[in-house]
Amino acid sequence: MVDSKLELLLLHALPLDGTMWAEQRKLLPGATYAPTLYSFGDRIESWAERALALTTAKRLVIVGCSVGGSCALEVAALAPDRVSALVLIGTKAWRRLDPVYHASALQTLHEKGLEAAWCEFWKPLFANEVLPETVEKAKRITMRQPLEDVARGVTIFHTRPSRDDILSSFPRPVVVVTGSEDVAPGLNTSRKQAEMAQHGRLHVIPECGHYLPMEQPEAINSIIRQVLETA
Repeated sequence: MVDSKLELLLLHALPLDGTMWAEQRKLLPGATYAPTLYSFGDRIESWAERALALTTAKRLVIVGCSVGGSCALEVAALAPDRVSALVLIGTKAWRRLDPVYHASALQTLHEKGLEAAWCEFWKPLFANEVLPETVEKAKRITMRQPLEDVARGVTIFHTRPSRDDILSSFPRPVVVVTGSEDVAPGLNTSRKQAEMAQHGRLHVIPECGHYLPMEQPEAINSIIRQVLETA
């Protein structure tokens, strides 16, 4: 039986928004938050502060996908006593400086537009086997985002601090989830992160890419249910 005082915080990936969690919002009815992060500020620390401020319970399970996972680690840094478990999907705790890629992404966004950036940077992160309608749904979510919001998200992703320290010192469960076809960050990085965490475990979802909550919702829902039941 899930404790009614437990809350679930879902943090989205680029270039999507909180609606990417449509299939996860009912896992903890009445106690789930899935904010859209872009308006929360220009730093990932600000995103974490504003997301945390939405919650009221003393115990939180935080699920983040990609940059949302990085934001989840920031929430854990802000309120370690409140976070009962982390679920990190397609997340890389440490940040490698890549100013060329950062500049290229911003240039594509500003000169070619959001659709061109979608096709170049984000659409290829889906697995080959994913249903076309899933990719199309993700594209629709992307295309309704203001271009400047996505650009802000790209900059936040590339300038976020490395959080190996939080990952390695967090004293509660850290569930690392990756699609078998996810190249960002990929299986090897995900495995290393699960091993780095004190209470880490790794789940690899077959025939799945970077956007696991949309590509294989039942697989991630099963994992989150297990976390909620033991948090």
